[in-house]
Amino acid sequence: MYKLYLHLGRIPNAIISIANQINANKYLISGNGSEIIDIENNKVIYENYLSKSKVQEIIEICEKNSVFYSIYTRNAILTKSLNYNILFYLNENKKNPENKKININVINDMYKYIKEYNSEDFLKVTICDNDKIIFNGIVNKLKKIKNVDFLKVYHMSKKIITHGSQNYEIAYYYTEITNKNVNKWTAIQNLIKKINIQENEVIAIGDNINDKEMVKNAGLGIALKNGSEELQKIADKVVASNNENGVSQAIYENLE
Repeated sequence: MYKLYLHLGRIPNAIISIANQINANKYLISGNGSEIIDIENNKVIYENYLSKSKVQEIIEICEKNSVFYSIYTRNAILTKSLNYNILFYLNENKKNPENKKININVINDMYKYIKEYNSEDFLKVTICDNDKIIFNGIVNKLKKIKNVDFLKVYHMSKKIITHGSQNYEIAYYYTEITNKNVNKWTAIQNLIKKINIQENEVIAIGDNINDKEMVKNAGLGIALKNGSEELQKIADKVVASNNENGVSQAIYENLE
């Protein structure tokens, strides 16, 4: 019998209310595995954040090479402009009530802002560009930074934005930079030790390439039909898309 269902989110303050609605009121893994939150006690019980010095190093390289980046903290996404993946979050915000909106802050002088920032709760930094050559070039430069991990993406990320009755697709090359050894599966391993269950009792449901490690290693790994093709290939099962209640299907079919 599978006993563990996790709500894995982006920014904690924006998703705790969603977790509560689905009665996932015990633990929350966020920031792609950067932290585990004990919801009941409102306490971070595991963290693996990027340091301020690492974030500043990333900013310097991105600024010198005029590439788009955004920084994710526990409370907000920090960006210099509204583009690429930020457009998707803006579109999602239109659909959501205030307590579920992603907090997006446009910052003119990012380096100064981070220097004066009074915390070190940096979950990840995302890098985007629609030119493959430029994207690969900046990633190669960023890979010289020590003790960080990169999401390995070999294809363009595609998102659908709805405006009125029309759907528009935005496509771009994309990667995420986290602290060393950050991924959802590592966080799950830390959590299941705490709650005393086995890895083969875990069901992991995902749609993106950053779900790869947990889908591959869980007792049952499930991919959504509209998700990454690479993820679908390694999953034990593929269910309907997230627009067709695929997560609900996965839960009802596999949880006793």
